[in-house]
Amino acid sequence: VQLVESGGGLVQPGGSLRLSCAASGFIFSNYYMSWYRQAPGQEREWVASISISSSSSGTNYADSVKGRFSITRDNAKNTAYLQMNSLKPEDTAVYYCRVSVRSLTYWGQGTQVTVSS
Repeated sequence: VQLVESGGGLVQPGGSLRLSCAASGFIFSNYYMSWYRQAPGQEREWVASISISSSSSGTNYADSVKGRFSITRDNAKNTAYLQMNSLKPEDTAVYYCRVSVRSLTYWGQGTQVTVSS
């Protein structure tokens, strides 16, 4: 199993970024995907999850990002996405995607998101 995140960077408050998580080594369409983040000196926290369906009814969000972030997936491309709008300085963190396959949990290497003017 391999997860590779991309799309992070430096953005001003109020800006947007789209993160991607390219997956391989498992049948992507059969598994929930999640995004987490970890800010300096803080524990890793859950951000959003999406079920095997690509419909919006299969998504869940942390209260801190609800209404600003959107998680989607493209099963044909084996890729999950996190669209982040109205970014705030407190969204600054390393963002990770995660999948659990046969009771084992896998993480990507993370992508840095910095929100600053």
